[in-house]
Amino acid sequence: MNPIKVFVEIGKKKTFAGAVDWPGWCRSGRDEKTALQALIGYGPRYAQVLYSGKFEFQVPTDASDLVVTERHDGNATTDFGAPAIMLDADREPIDRMEFERLQTLLLACWQAFDGAVQRATGRELRKGPRGGGRDLEKIFDHVLEADRGYLARLAWKYKREGREDPVEELNQTRQAILNALEVAVNGDLPEQGPRGGIIWLPRYFIRRVAWHVLDHAWEIEDRISSLN
Repeated sequence: MNPIKVFVEIGKKKTFAGAVDWPGWCRSGRDEKTALQALIGYGPRYAQVLYSGKFEFQVPTDASDLVVTERHDGNATTDFGAPAIMLDADREPIDRMEFERLQTLLLACWQAFDGAVQRATGRELRKGPRGGGRDLEKIFDHVLEADRGYLARLAWKYKREGREDPVEELNQTRQAILNALEVAVNGDLPEQGPRGGIIWLPRYFIRRVAWHVLDHAWEIEDRISSLN
């Protein structure tokens, strides 16, 4: 198999490793070695996410199947627990075919989250060692709030029309994300977002959104399976 291009984002407390061309496939560890090991370990689970999209994805078996193309110093967000650094690769233009591919990958990650929520509905999620951890409703609400917040990073104004059904509200937010990305990929982004906020490049935006939703999909799956 051809080596899979990965990036490494190194914080003071946490390090992320992620696939440059495969949004959502990104894991963390104490350092570069453990982050890369975690990434490889999640390869089969990521392949399951892509199953419905009919992608040609080969699961890596060890570190020799990966090639680190970018290393970046992380920041406070990295140590808090989220990949925060835009890559050099994120600055590459996106043509129509690539945009459709990235959209399909994002949709696959959303579908994985929806499937995890459906399987967990009506079931109790395992608590953490100290009894902590969000319940399913709070995880769902957290993902919804994060997706709405991410829209500002594309300078997209999203207006809520009262309190909708949560599932319908999530679907509307996702459609707004797809609409915002369409504008962003066409190069119609302003230099700054609302109130001077930082604008994210479309590739980074997709990587960040896909990572977040898939991270919580896997969290739900793990907290269900541990109860069996």
